[in-house]
Amino acid sequence: MRYIVIGAGAVGGSIGGRLHESGHEVILVARGTNREALRADGLRLTTPEGTRTLDIPVAAGPDEVEPRDGDVLMVAVKTQHAVAALDAWAARHSRSPVVCAQNGVSGERLALRRFPEVYGMCVWLPAAHLEPGQVVAACGPLTGILHMGRYPAGTSDTLRAIAADLETSHFAAPVVPDVMRWKYAKLLANLGNALDATLGPQAVGSPEGRELRERAMAEGRAALAAAGIAHVSEEEQRRRRGNHMVPQAVEGVEQVGSSSWQSLARGTGSVEADYLNGEIVLLGRQFGVPTPVNELLQRTANAFAREGRAPGSLTPSELAAAAG
Repeated sequence: MRYIVIGAGAVGGSIGGRLHESGHEVILVARGTNREALRADGLRLTTPEGTRTLDIPVAAGPDEVEPRDGDVLMVAVKTQHAVAALDAWAARHSRSPVVCAQNGVSGERLALRRFPEVYGMCVWLPAAHLEPGQVVAACGPLTGILHMGRYPAGTSDTLRAIAADLETSHFAAPVVPDVMRWKYAKLLANLGNALDATLGPQAVGSPEGRELRERAMAEGRAALAAAGIAHVSEEEQRRRRGNHMVPQAVEGVEQVGSSSWQSLARGTGSVEADYLNGEIVLLGRQFGVPTPVNELLQRTANAFAREGRAPGSLTPSELAAAAG
């Protein structure tokens, strides 16, 4: 198989880099300064084993990649960028299976409009991408746990082959027939990303930050229940993770925040809030469940991105007062 990783940020760079190190054929697809850095200097990947530079082929888009049998498109762009990426790749690569390695639960449905074979991936992969061409994935002994299944349900031989390749590349890759149960559970956990981005990782642990996170998750659980959407329990998630993914100190690397925090730190102009907190807001409106905290977090995170505000520049008391 040849893995075409669309989006070479924290998740895409970690998965693509690890697959490449294990001898699998990989093409990284990147934009702007990240693409320029990857082409000029390679991918600088830091894990608990150390830092190394990987010479991985880099493409700007589908016109630079001739389709062939055995291609797998791994979509690792954030969901707000998914439609543009999927439209571009569907024009020439519509026969390739697509793996949605994204937070949220909307990417798979967007992909299925354009591709007949779509797989969801629940990404447990703490990683950071703050500088062009550089990715830090500091967990061990596994870099991540990637539950996968066909969307909307089921498995396949293709998926089992992908999982086997990932299992040789420092990942656990359980193949499950109900992958969206895992992705909805991850969605609930990601409702705190907007808090982390606007307050900062330390402030999220304040009494106000903890209360807001619990209120956001309670709204999320209520919205999913009203919609009849099942999700994996927190206990089942903890049991599966076990001690396979333990954050490890990496020399010269400071702790950073969530993917939303990183988007603000890089000044990208957008965050995933519409597809994380906004997913709960949407369900709440559809099924009559109030979601005021998630609405506030969605609106606040989007304002931060739009206005170019620095991550962590809001105080917990200010946000708590706005939440009421």
